[in-house]
Amino acid sequence: MQQSNRLRPFFENITFDRADNELILNFGPQHPSAHGQLRLMLHLQQEQITKAHPDIGYLHRGMEKMAENMIYNEFMPTTDRMDYIASSSNNYGFALAVERLIGLDVPRRAKVIRMMLLETNRLMSHLFWLATTALDIGAMTVFLFAFREREYLMDLIEDYCGARLTHAAVRIGGVPLDLPDNFIPDLRKFLDKLPENIKDYEDLLDTNRIWKMRMENVGVISKEMAQSWGCSGIMLRASGVEWDIRKEEPYELYDEVDFNVPVSDKGDNYARYKLYMAEMRESAKILYQVLDMYEGTGPELMAHAPQYISAPKIDIMTQNYSLMQHFVLVTQGMRPPVGEVYVATESPKGELGYFINSQGGAYPYRLKLRAPSFWHTGILTDLLPGHYIPDVVSIIGTTNIVFGEVDR
Repeated sequence: MQQSNRLRPFFENITFDRADNELILNFGPQHPSAHGQLRLMLHLQQEQITKAHPDIGYLHRGMEKMAENMIYNEFMPTTDRMDYIASSSNNYGFALAVERLIGLDVPRRAKVIRMMLLETNRLMSHLFWLATTALDIGAMTVFLFAFREREYLMDLIEDYCGARLTHAAVRIGGVPLDLPDNFIPDLRKFLDKLPENIKDYEDLLDTNRIWKMRMENVGVISKEMAQSWGCSGIMLRASGVEWDIRKEEPYELYDEVDFNVPVSDKGDNYARYKLYMAEMRESAKILYQVLDMYEGTGPELMAHAPQYISAPKIDIMTQNYSLMQHFVLVTQGMRPPVGEVYVATESPKGELGYFINSQGGAYPYRLKLRAPSFWHTGILTDLLPGHYIPDVVSIIGTTNIVFGEVDR
């Protein structure tokens, strides 16, 4: 009887269909390798998956509807809670969409700082992906190494904005703060050591036979499947499609920096892993160039647009009109012109897009988010059949989904 009670939680997740000996296994929504509140209904014949149904919605917060009931600046901290592993990317995507809507040009110094934040955030996100995926497959040492490096970057972000996870480090019209004195030397120190760190990860994983067995020829996504499911980022580039929004539709100063777009035609877990390693090297290359740009920029951090953006603090404290204007913008919000805009940026996980429809009011009439993790969860329907139960963990790991941006 005691043994039966001990096994009951396992068997409660399993249903047998006696007609064809099919077994239905619920993977999640509380499984640690589901990377969030994902419930996968897996139809099995023996241990082979015949059908897979992702069931989402366990974390839904109505974020898009919240945006329609907030003034534009008020919604900015909420964007942190989507892909909470790469908060600055979410902040930036929303800020850029609003700037395009109102026709605002950001000062060069703010663009340089934003690119530093974006690429630092990309490194943080990729290190987190490497650590958790390696741990899922059993590589504990890589988990500890990658988190050690990520902790250093989180300290840097904390030095800039005071936060480690939810940054709110970007503003509509620019950035709120200049870089602290230690930021550039500390970031250079990290970048100088990064190639050695990446080599350590690859020495531990590249030829490890367990890692290769779990990754090579597993989770193969063809070019056609990736395109039909709307994949983006590394999920698309690992299947042979060279598409990076930073190259194809440059924003900020990406058209002024030199970097490559790593691509593979293998389409399997191992190809996606290698692209993450290559992308970290490219982010370091971008950061070196942006660090050199910083010294030649002017002092302005926010755009001058009194109708939409508050005046600098010194003006607010000394000029009556600037103080009144600031009061109106904070309490009532800016009023963009009537129109709509869709702006896509290359977040660490893929194409992050914001659609905003403005009817001239202080609130967006409609706001819609295009989050990469949503599409990368849907592809599991076609990707998992034919694989085995242990493969589910490694495939979910390399899709790099986070449910803050799936359940919006």
